[in-house]
Amino acid sequence: MRLLIFEPAFRRLEARLAAHATSLECLVMDESGRMNLAGAEIASEEARPDAAWASSEVFLSPAARAFLTTLLKAPDLRWTQSAAAGFDHPVFAKLVAKGARLTTSHGQAVGMADYVLAGVLDHFQRGPERRAAQTEGAWRPLPFREVLGSVWLMVGFGAVGQAVAARARAFGARIIGVRRDGAAHPLADTLAPPTAVTGLLPTADVVVLSAPLNASTRHMADAAFFAAMRPQSVLVNVGRGALVDEAALLGALGRGRPAHAVLDVFETEPLQPDHPFWRHRRVALTAHASGVTGAQDVRNEALFLDNLARFLAGEPLLGEADPGDVLAP
Repeated sequence: MRLLIFEPAFRRLEARLAAHATSLECLVMDESGRMNLAGAEIASEEARPDAAWASSEVFLSPAARAFLTTLLKAPDLRWTQSAAAGFDHPVFAKLVAKGARLTTSHGQAVGMADYVLAGVLDHFQRGPERRAAQTEGAWRPLPFREVLGSVWLMVGFGAVGQAVAARARAFGARIIGVRRDGAAHPLADTLAPPTAVTGLLPTADVVVLSAPLNASTRHMADAAFFAAMRPQSVLVNVGRGALVDEAALLGALGRGRPAHAVLDVFETEPLQPDHPFWRHRRVALTAHASGVTGAQDVRNEALFLDNLARFLAGEPLLGEADPGDVLAP
């Protein structure tokens, strides 16, 4: 089997990939988009990978276009392991439409869950006011909100939602998980289908968006969504920027529903320097970095190696995306 892999990832994993030397040959792409096979340069039309490890750094490198183009042109591509948690990139849909399997990674879930807790706790603890008091040298005791007894509505209850739930439950929060599969889960006090979200919003103190982006979830957080939220509630978006109607959110923040928003993703990135979110007193934002801890790459590579062994052995893959979800309009 011929595996397409980005050169920095290959260097890190070369020794471990050698364990599969009898059944695997590595097609290594450098930052310029050139490829070599067994140390010899190979033309793009001769690449023909059967599988690929789309590591996180390739998406951010000058080779990204060449890497994805090589996958799209591969006539025999059977499997791609992506370092991303989502599968809404248009290239993934094209690969799946050709019959290739796609597995995604959730190594980011730990960092993203920590990020969500940090953002909510900072708001509950009145962090900005405390820091302002310290800067002013003002002895100002400030009462704050406890997490104990609060209700967290997790819109999207996959790896990220579950990691957030585990942390919030440790603080005594009640968890409502939203996902299509209504099977009971030990980290949720209640599970509900997506159609029930509007009716649940008035009960939630914290609403966390980590759902995948598709036609049914685009701008799901719209004016009606915000109008149904509790006056003192917090919105956190670590999913996709387009889950939120940003114009509607700006208006809703002015009305105090939600009272605060923690935003790591945006419909257009980078966020324009003159966007109102930057200076909004009810917004805490970051630059799509909620899962960037460094440790996520170690977890993602471990998953790739596990799935590689499974693929070569004909065993079920971990984190395989449902083709119906990937191809949904």
